[in-house]
Amino acid sequence: MSDTDGALAPATSRRIAALAFPALGVLAAEPLYLLFDLAVVGRLGALSLAGLAIGALIMGVLSSQLTFLSYGTTARAARFYDRGDRAAAVAEGVQATWLAAAIGTLVVVAVQIFAVPLVTALAAGGDIAATALPWVRIASLAVPAILVAAAGNGWMRGVQDTARPLRYVVIGFAIAAVLCPTLVYGWFGAPALGLAGSAVANVIGQWLAALLFLRALRVERVPIRPRPAVLRAQLVMGRDLVIRTMAFQACFISAGAVAARFGAAAVAAHQVVLQLWSFLALVLDSLAIAAQSLVGAALGAGRLRHAQSVAWRVTVFSAVAACVLAALFALGASVLPGVFTDDRTVLDEISVPWWFLVAQLPVAGVVFALDGVLLGAGDARFMRTATLASALLGFLPLIWLSLAFGWGLLGIWSGLSTFMVLRLAFVGWRTLSGRWLVPG
Repeated sequence: MSDTDGALAPATSRRIAALAFPALGVLAAEPLYLLFDLAVVGRLGALSLAGLAIGALIMGVLSSQLTFLSYGTTARAARFYDRGDRAAAVAEGVQATWLAAAIGTLVVVAVQIFAVPLVTALAAGGDIAATALPWVRIASLAVPAILVAAAGNGWMRGVQDTARPLRYVVIGFAIAAVLCPTLVYGWFGAPALGLAGSAVANVIGQWLAALLFLRALRVERVPIRPRPAVLRAQLVMGRDLVIRTMAFQACFISAGAVAARFGAAAVAAHQVVLQLWSFLALVLDSLAIAAQSLVGAALGAGRLRHAQSVAWRVTVFSAVAACVLAALFALGASVLPGVFTDDRTVLDEISVPWWFLVAQLPVAGVVFALDGVLLGAGDARFMRTATLASALLGFLPLIWLSLAFGWGLLGIWSGLSTFMVLRLAFVGWRTLSGRWLVPG
């Protein structure tokens, strides 16, 4: 069977699962590690957990701001792969990797220069900022590696190879998971670095995974020189995805900054539930990635009805999975928060965002699936506009009203819920309109 035949095989449940389950492993590896990291650092107390919350917020902005290196590359590589041109699909990965290395290096330099005012602004100064600053300086050294891995994931998903990225990511985070408690607590004769040990472990794990992705490109034996025309094309698509991601990050940065104004316990509780929210979003994103790859391939061959079939099938699967997750987290509401911290003040704050998380999950299941469909179709401009509108109309106003009127985590998480409902309305309308069905 040729590459093209494989790309255009019917979108059966088995085929979707074959793409989604390895992608789930890749997507879940980092948030699972971060949840483990939270549990390790949580034993150091509320202040260390709050410092990690601010640091993780900054790292989330730095790494996720450039998701076009992954999602944009997948969409472009999938269309080449469908035409039987694997070399061109992999070449998209080469150029995305050049962008990742260049942008990542610039980010590291910028963070080292501006770390103090950045952390101070988010944490409102004081002990939380002093605790977060060393973590941020160290952890930022992983940004080029994170972006290189994102580019690698992008082209491999485009050629429907989701098994190798899983191996690479698992190896990196497994090493980091061993090093994290060792360096935080000083096990086995290692220095007890406290919160800084968490950052060192993360840097080592991320660079190990990045080196494996670089090796995979060399094995493909494609030209590795930069190609300005392809770089420009990727940046054009990336522009809309970056603006979309900026809307997300403006909301999450604002939420973290406002939560910090309500004290260490509030921002720590917010971070625990937000990290869980991010983890569950990525679990559901595994189905969206299957949709992205299959929709991109179908549209590349001009098979519009096949693309529609993928869209509806994946959306149903994702909605059912989200409802199951919501039920599990509702049943575990009295037990699961204690996994991440034993600080009583933090546990008391967690109850409010926890139930917002449960209520949002069914909506998120549909939204994330349709995101994958539209990203696979290359509908980045619409995604940008819809996300900006949802942020400006829903999330941001409620966050800042929470600060003004003292609503605390109740107001912050009401904003996130409103944001998700608005996104559901936008992407649902777009999918039903059929305007994303553009062949070629």
